[in-house]
Amino acid sequence: MSSRRSRSRHSASSRITDEQINELISKLQTLLPEARLHTNDRATAAKVLQETCSYIRSLHREVDDLSERLSELLETTDNNSAQAAIIRSLLM
Repeated sequence: MSSRRSRSRHSASSRITDEQINELISKLQTLLPEARLHTNDRATAAKVLQETCSYIRSLHREVDDLSERLSELLETTDNNSAQAAIIRSLLM
């Protein structure tokens, strides 16, 4: 029974408040490009989270595309050149 009480105390002390959630949602909203979410409209938390996930997925796609372009550029570059070394460092 003591382990049950200690778990209960731990979960109560580690809970996040509604105020903290609202603050975090507001911070996320400021990180989104304005085209994705109009800052003058008060968006719901669900909408902010949905748009944040969508934005992160688009950033992942962009990173993948840029990595692919760098790889293609590396193939056309002299392997011993300074430019090739820079490209390799960007791909790591």
